[in-house]
Amino acid sequence: MTALHSTETHTVAVIAFDGISSFHLSVPGIVFGDPLARLGVPRYRLLVCGERPGLVSTMSGFDIDVPHDLSVLDEAGTVIVPAWRDPDERPSEPLLQALRAAHERGARMVGLCLGAFVLAEAGLLDGRTASTHWVWASDFARKYPQVRLDPRALFLDEDDILTSAGTAAAIDCCLHLLRRDHGAEVANQVARRLVVAPGRHGKQAQYIEQPLPRTEGRDLLGKTLDWAIENLEQHLCVDQLAARSGLSRRSFTRRFKMKTGTTVTQWLLSHRLSAAQRLLEATDKPVEHIADLVGFGSTVSLRRHFTAAFSNSPTAYRKQFRRT
Repeated sequence: MTALHSTETHTVAVIAFDGISSFHLSVPGIVFGDPLARLGVPRYRLLVCGERPGLVSTMSGFDIDVPHDLSVLDEAGTVIVPAWRDPDERPSEPLLQALRAAHERGARMVGLCLGAFVLAEAGLLDGRTASTHWVWASDFARKYPQVRLDPRALFLDEDDILTSAGTAAAIDCCLHLLRRDHGAEVANQVARRLVVAPGRHGKQAQYIEQPLPRTEGRDLLGKTLDWAIENLEQHLCVDQLAARSGLSRRSFTRRFKMKTGTTVTQWLLSHRLSAAQRLLEATDKPVEHIADLVGFGSTVSLRRHFTAAFSNSPTAYRKQFRRT
């Protein structure tokens, strides 16, 4: 993964079509638009395009005016396909050909929700791992057996191709792209302005099957997790967190999975990596000190996990995203 230089203008092309979800169409504009200008970050050049310029209908009952045709994909650094209107409907061949050409040229491809069906139909997901809305996961797996589907993930980043689950996961995926391009601090500030979670991990579960029971009107587990985030430098383990929650290890593990959709180990790793990102961007603290502050214990451990997550060493990441 490479970051954008602060002076670069990055063009994002968003595909529009009849019957499009107005929410999914608006998500890229919300994340890559106005909030960045207010933060002093160069705005992306956002282009909405379709097979033909002009009015297209939305599933919300109103029409939108699409100003560009698919030729603008030739100048796009990122191409986003919002949720496709019907997973049983094959996209037109001109659209599929335009997507293949954009990918071959080196554009970053993104399929939000059922947009993954369009990328798969174009053959861009063959041999890769992808995500889509869990409701249509079985249909996707049956239709595209050559794609490795992860039916639980919020979004998946395959470097040059990203896919996401439905609705709010589209925001998570776009914030992840912003984090790749401009760092965790910028992405977190945009998330705060949008009043959404700043960094849900891509492999977090899409949904929680049952509501989490509350104990005597107080969410003790939630308080424990808040405490853990504030004390990442400590050696945190399941037994310690369970005791702090007043639960047995077995009950804690079950309720934790219901609440977060992931394991304690993965949850802690995600928060430690996010904390390391912020410290690398916003402070001059040595990498060795940061490793201790976020609970990795050693520079070797921090470097191994950080490189695996972000395809970049902590030192190289700091050079890319260090605030001036």
